[in-house]
This record gives sequence, structure tokens and C-alpha cells, in this order.
Amino acid sequence: MTVRQDERLADGPLLPVRCRRCAAEVLVRKSSWEQTSIQWTAQARAACPELAADPHETCPALRSAIQEAALTGAITVVDDQVIDE
Repeated sequence: MTVRQDERLADGPLLPVRCRRCAAEVLVRKSSWEQTSIQWTAQARAACPELAADPHETCPALRSAIQEAALTGAITVVDDQVIDE
């Protein structure tokens, strides 16, 4: 059996986004406006007071920072690239 290489990050790599509230930095990829992948480091998890309260939630301040990064073009929304081409 051949295993196909995962190439999803080729068209939209994980990029750093910093929370304005606690300064936790995570890696983010937006596949579309509705879908966001967030990779937390141990350091970012420790810095975020929202995650201390509920580790299964996403910090609203971080969510806002990601949205702003997408709107300003600091991170790419992969779906938008496909439509524009």
C-alpha cells in the first residue's frame, strides 16, 4: 500500500498569530473563513488564562486576533486563493 503525502500545508502553511490579551503565540492555518486549524505549543497553553479555565475552548481574544490577521492579509485564507485564480 502506498501512503499519499499530505500536501495541505503546501498551499497554506501554518503561520504565527499572537493573542493581544495574553501574548500567547500559536500557529494558524485558515482553509476557509469557516475552518481554522490552530496548533498550540505548551508555552502558549500555559500563557492563556482562557485555556486554564476550560482547555477544550478557544480563547475569544485569540479567535479575534486570528480573524483580524485573516482580514488584513497577515494570514492567507486558502479558499480565497482558489476562487481568485
